[in-house]
Amino acid sequence: MGGPPKVRAALYARYSSDQQRAASIEDQMRGCREFIIRQGWVAAGEFSDAAVSGSSLMRPGLQALLAAALAGAVDVVVAESLDRFSRDQEDTAGLFKRLTFAGVRIVTVSEGDIGHLHVGLKGTMNALYLQDLAQKTRRGLRGRVEAGKSAGGVCYGYQVVPVYEGQPRGERVIVAAEADIVRRIFAEFVDGRSPRAIAKQLNREGVTGPMAGVWSPSTIYGNSGRGTGILNNELYVGRLVWNRLRYIKDPDTGKRVSRLNPASAWIVSDVPQLRVVDDDLWGGVKARQVATRKAQAASGLVGARRPQYLFSGLVKCEACGGGYGSSSAAGGGWLVCFNARDRGTCTNRRRINRKELETRVLRAMRERLLDPGKFEVFCEAFTARLEERRREHVAQLAGSRRELGTVKRKIRQIIDAVTKGYRSDEMREELHALEARKLELARTLDVQQLPAMHPNMAALFREKVTALAAALETEEGHTSARGILRGIVERIVVPVDPNELYRLEGNLGAMLEVAAGRPLPPLGTNSDVSQSGCGGSQPSLLTSLCVVAA
Repeated sequence: MGGPPKVRAALYARYSSDQQRAASIEDQMRGCREFIIRQGWVAAGEFSDAAVSGSSLMRPGLQALLAAALAGAVDVVVAESLDRFSRDQEDTAGLFKRLTFAGVRIVTVSEGDIGHLHVGLKGTMNALYLQDLAQKTRRGLRGRVEAGKSAGGVCYGYQVVPVYEGQPRGERVIVAAEADIVRRIFAEFVDGRSPRAIAKQLNREGVTGPMAGVWSPSTIYGNSGRGTGILNNELYVGRLVWNRLRYIKDPDTGKRVSRLNPASAWIVSDVPQLRVVDDDLWGGVKARQVATRKAQAASGLVGARRPQYLFSGLVKCEACGGGYGSSSAAGGGWLVCFNARDRGTCTNRRRINRKELETRVLRAMRERLLDPGKFEVFCEAFTARLEERRREHVAQLAGSRRELGTVKRKIRQIIDAVTKGYRSDEMREELHALEARKLELARTLDVQQLPAMHPNMAALFREKVTALAAALETEEGHTSARGILRGIVERIVVPVDPNELYRLEGNLGAMLEVAAGRPLPPLGTNSDVSQSGCGGSQPSLLTSLCVVAA
């Protein structure tokens, strides 16, 4: 007779920066493997994150581990110590709560079984460690800046001097070829050339931009208040400015966002050996920037969002895939390829009339997007997919009903225990988790009725698009009509050949909702339907429909 099944253990390891050894992962894993052997457990997977900070849970290895745990593939998660999972208090507590809800224990080699006390105390200690580390790092960086050395990173025109063990670090030297480009950009801007024209010419000549990229207007002009962009980098006049910006992490997305510090917090050091631009040239650039801002303020452009046209952001170039936008040089009524105009990286010079484009697209939406013959095929495929989803859903109902009964019994047991005087934090948390699961199961058991899809909806769709187009001309209906029409369009492709017609790609789901007058359930996975209209018959996703805008 076989013994009880062995405990399935998932192993996790992490090291936080490129300065640490990559072998640290293997060292941690070795310790975890030896630990589970002593416990008599079996390895159910190894997960790791290399050179990733512990201040965020947005790590591929950890997310894969969580997915395995929530899927019921493991019984226990093992790591070297609790700080390998996270150094953030909120993230540590959230991870503990999710794994506990899934019935998965956390065990570490150094602390053993992890409970609420460990999460509270160690989470606080790890957060304090991060704060202390950040303060010490900033103190060290400030000392380097005050000594005129690099505090990390290198901007265009310079390179960091390679050093050997024991030598001072952070020295920068001028790259002569790049310094010539910097002076050229400054001189051409003072002479009246626009950042766009400068960027296009540099790309045309094959000059490599910062970070081995292509030149763009924003790379050159940047933001004068934040000191970004070639024209605003004070290092070019021998002034090293540090701590102009501070970075904080968005708690919802885990991404860093920048904030401008007050000028009193900036650390400025003179580094005359790194000057590449003289004061006259620098002053000329600043004078033109001030004059430009005054002109914009006088014309009312500063602080005001420029009006967008109906299909702004949806018109794409066939050659490069980039966007088409308004050309002020052509009076604003014409659209051109941004990459061809701003960067010179696209050869498509086709210019199109905005009003003509909108007229053709609206006509195509009315007359071509939902052709009655094609729409009947779409209705059949759409309904078949929904029916398939319904069958899959019904197959899960029996198990969901059984689980719902079990959840309700557990809730009653906890409530009975509370009425008898038994109370604890664990019981309260378990009750919250059970109530959440109860609601989730109730939603699962609420079978959604299939919508009726009939071919005559094509005619109804055309009527509604006609009404929406008319509403664009009225002040009260403009905003809502514009939003609905934009939602129908996925993109409008402008061919390079002026003899070819625009291609309109519509969102079929949005079209069906407009015709039905109500939201439709999601399709889940896409189904293939043969359709024609953009270069002959071709397979395309049911959720997308392509026609020519004649």
